[in-house]
Amino acid sequence: MSDMRIGGLATGMDIDKIVSDLMKVEKKPLERMEQDREWKTYQRDAYREVNTKFSELENMMLDMNLERTYTSKDTSSTNPGAVTATGTPSAGEGNYNIEVERLAKAGFVTSGTAITGADATGNIDGSLKLSEAFGADLNEGTFSLTTYDENGAKPSREFTVNADDTLNDILGDINDSDLGIRAFYDKSSGQVMMERTRTGDFNTDNGGSEIEFGGTNTAFLTDNLDLSMADSSSAGQDSKFTYNGAMPITSHENEYELNGLNFQFHGTNVGSPARVNVTNNPDEAFDKVMEFVEKYNGIVDHLNEKTQEKRYRDYQPLTEAQKGDMEEREIELWEEKAKSGMLRSDTVLTNAMSSMRQNWYEPVNNGGQYSQASEIGISTTSNYLDGGKLEVDEEKLRQALTEDPLAVKQLLSGSDVEGEKGIVRKLDETISRATSQIEEKAGKPTSISNNFMLGREIEDINQEMDDFQARLTEIEDRYWREFGAMEKAISKMNQQSAYLSQNLGGM
Repeated sequence: MSDMRIGGLATGMDIDKIVSDLMKVEKKPLERMEQDREWKTYQRDAYREVNTKFSELENMMLDMNLERTYTSKDTSSTNPGAVTATGTPSAGEGNYNIEVERLAKAGFVTSGTAITGADATGNIDGSLKLSEAFGADLNEGTFSLTTYDENGAKPSREFTVNADDTLNDILGDINDSDLGIRAFYDKSSGQVMMERTRTGDFNTDNGGSEIEFGGTNTAFLTDNLDLSMADSSSAGQDSKFTYNGAMPITSHENEYELNGLNFQFHGTNVGSPARVNVTNNPDEAFDKVMEFVEKYNGIVDHLNEKTQEKRYRDYQPLTEAQKGDMEEREIELWEEKAKSGMLRSDTVLTNAMSSMRQNWYEPVNNGGQYSQASEIGISTTSNYLDGGKLEVDEEKLRQALTEDPLAVKQLLSGSDVEGEKGIVRKLDETISRATSQIEEKAGKPTSISNNFMLGREIEDINQEMDDFQARLTEIEDRYWREFGAMEKAISKMNQQSAYLSQNLGGM
């Protein structure tokens, strides 16, 4: 096909318009294909929107199957300055008496006096080289530091002192090692301190020193930095407390986990035990259940809307050519009608809704205290138009969570064992089944088109459109050839007529 066509010179006819009008008729099937493709795209997106909502609910169902969702604990202490506690789901309700004898502390070593060097004239912990700070008194060479851990291991690392180093270089190397030592220089006191990053007494066989010196150049530590291995006043120390007046316990840290409680120690209270009280906190579980019900009802609303939505058959998807003749607001309103009813009476969704309602109706017989959701205040609404939405007797639900939260968990979750599954686990199976069926039809956003039904159909339409477009090109070329031939014939006739007129006129 030529890029430029000029017709009608001989006939005076607007050949371009005539061909264009003829092609509009020829293109009608292509427009229907484009609309069919858009319709399937709308349906694919509508299915995927449902699966997105299902996925959000499934994420919430994970929480509904966890024991900790139902067994949050509140704790209080009569002496929070000495001890506080946090409760895990396994913590039992009741009172616990805690007497803290001592706190854990980290072992350390520190300079006995301010560091001075023979020629120290600058910032000793900054840019000043050690050779300038200590002059001839500097001890160069390699020293080692050794620490201890709870397993009895004694990790040791070596550090080399050079004249061109600064004190910051040496302390930085120590901090960067894996010994668990924090080393720093304090300008105000002029002293160096090395302390363990962990509290506790790990070196029980060597006088309590948690940081030991070694190597051929310990003189840099003992003479230049005036450090000495810890005495009893600077050794690491374990915390010690008495549980319920009968059980003395030590810990490397200022906290300890016992019977589902994590105790934190802040001070001593010898002779005056603190009472830690633990109670169930139904509020957190109540809020989780209510959030789940709200999300569930939102999905039921969406499914009801989509399966009952009116289909406007007079509003077919717009082609690109049609959009070009419309205002943006007109396109928006038209497409709103065109997308309506994509999932009307869809069997996958209606079957899923029926099963979801059944999951809430059927009894749970897994040995728990409750067998029906209504026993804890959850039921479907009496209005059939709601399509199975849930309503909650909040007082009844809160009471059940207060009295026996694990019984509520047994009803809603149960276990993975067949025959012992709770409502939420059964609901999860229903939604997973519907999700899989939808993915077979509409895939995921990351799916390859030929892996799901609508994707394959859209690809088939695209191929059909490409083939038809090639055919249209041939048809348009044929029209131009036919009109071109007509133009030539008429032009020739005009020439002959003019010749005859000229010759006859001269007679």
